[in-house]
Amino acid sequence: MDPIWTALALLLSGAGGFWTVHAFRTRGVAAGLRGAGLTLLPLAALMTGTLELLVDLGVDIGDWAVGLVFSPLVWLGIILTGTAVLLFGAGTLMQRRALPPAPERKALPKAGGATSKGAPAIDDDLADIEAILKRRGIS
Repeated sequence: MDPIWTALALLLSGAGGFWTVHAFRTRGVAAGLRGAGLTLLPLAALMTGTLELLVDLGVDIGDWAVGLVFSPLVWLGIILTGTAVLLFGAGTLMQRRALPPAPERKALPKAGGATSKGAPAIDDDLADIEAILKRRGIS
């Protein structure tokens, strides 16, 4: 085990120990037991190797965030992404507005605008469907 990681784990567990004693005295046994559980976590992390992993992960995330915030190249990429999204959306809106209206449908022969039971058709689409069904012999 690396002495630096051992020192860090002992420091964190020592600080947790002081907090645990304080919690036992001021807030009761339940808070003290929770504090004792938290106090043992740095030592467990040291023994399993996860303490170094967590610190390395934190450093890597911090480096990534600093690079994200302070890199002009990253900001240029963000601006280009936003521009691409706006252009795509604008093109889609223009295409939707420029589409010609739907061609007029040729009227199919209707049965006098009435249904098979003599009731009037509700609209032209239903009358078209009814005419197709009648031609197929379905009533």
